[in-house]
Amino acid sequence: MYLSGKRSEYLLIAPRAVLVTEGLRREIQAHGPRLEEVLERAGALASLRSPEAEAVRRGLEQLQSAWAGLREAAERRQQVLDAAFQVEQYYFDVAEVEAWLGEQELFMMSEDKGKDEQSTLQLLKKHLQLEQGVENYEESIAQLSRQCRALLEMGHPDSEQISRRQSQVDRLYVALKELGEERRVGLEQQYWLYQLSRQVDELEHWIAEKEVVAGSPELGQDFEHVSVLQEKFSEFASETGTAGRERLAAVNQMVDELIECGHTAAATMAEWKDGLNEAWAELLELMGTRAQLLAASRELHKFFSDARELQGQIEEKRRRLPRLTAPPEPRPSASSMQRTLRAFEHDLQLLVSQVRQLQEGAAQLRTVYAGEHAEAIASREQEVLQGWKELLAACEDARLHVSSTADALRFHSQARDLLSWMDGIAGQIGAADKPRCPSSHLGLPTCHWQPLSAVPRPPTIPYP
Repeated sequence: MYLSGKRSEYLLIAPRAVLVTEGLRREIQAHGPRLEEVLERAGALASLRSPEAEAVRRGLEQLQSAWAGLREAAERRQQVLDAAFQVEQYYFDVAEVEAWLGEQELFMMSEDKGKDEQSTLQLLKKHLQLEQGVENYEESIAQLSRQCRALLEMGHPDSEQISRRQSQVDRLYVALKELGEERRVGLEQQYWLYQLSRQVDELEHWIAEKEVVAGSPELGQDFEHVSVLQEKFSEFASETGTAGRERLAAVNQMVDELIECGHTAAATMAEWKDGLNEAWAELLELMGTRAQLLAASRELHKFFSDARELQGQIEEKRRRLPRLTAPPEPRPSASSMQRTLRAFEHDLQLLVSQVRQLQEGAAQLRTVYAGEHAEAIASREQEVLQGWKELLAACEDARLHVSSTADALRFHSQARDLLSWMDGIAGQIGAADKPRCPSSHLGLPTCHWQPLSAVPRPPTIPYP
């Protein structure tokens, strides 16, 4: 600092010395014509042959030598002053450059990388401005280098020291740029680390929220309820799967690129990546389990719903049987009763497949459920089958009743015909006039008695 202060002081007084020297040179130059005139007269006197000619010649030579020496001395002084001024100016500029480089180095050596993503981004922007300033300062370094070359070409006595100072400045500048690049890389890595950490935290929180939905124990209160739950969960699983795969792929790609670029926190990033992928796999597994549970619950509730519906149909058929055996017609015919029974039995045929499907569904559900559910399934199945057996038994009774009723109706009809025929014959026998040919009046009835075995029966309903 003392040397720099002395040089600053010298740089202040050097221009005055240069001005003084230039003034002397102008004064010498102004005396040039007069001196030339004196020298010319002295030359003329020296050429004469006189006793004083020799003295004049010696005086002329002395004057010429003194004049040349004065001019050379003034020129040398000017050169020395110029060189000294240039050297001091160079040293002063070097000191200024070194001070500026040192100040920038302090900024570049800062270890502050920010506490979060936003603060790190602000530090990075500020550092980029510093780097741009260092880059723009290259022209000042180049100007200093040109000053150094000029002094070296001048052959200044301090050329070696000047060369060392210039080399030192060049090294400082290169080191500062390298330090700036290192600082920038560190800030960029820290910024990307904070950004990745934020995305990882957000995705983990998102997965946790989806796990709450996927882990819901709600399986529906009835068939309609579980159908609504299954439909909503199907939409949820589809949307979650699409969005989750996109977000996870983006985070994985970011981690891979940062690791490939040689990020200093590569190990931590790899752990984050593994944790996210494991959490995502667990969510997918949980959603798959939830879908299976809802599907099983839907099958269970569908079984009970179908059982209730089937039992209702069985009970409705059972209520219709009394009307079949005691129709509202005052005098039903045997054929109408049999047609009604056949239509009823045809309807029962449609229930056979439903009963079988119910039994198959119950058997399949028993392989999935145990405990109370299995007992409820078996109990419900037995209730339906018991009602079905009772319906078949009642149907068989109705079939026998209709058959016997039809036989009785047929018998009474034929009996009425025979009684009517016999009444007619008896009337003819008691008539006053006798017929000419008795055989011509014996009109036998055309309807003959048929055995009950000849009456057609409806088909028997198979038991499932």
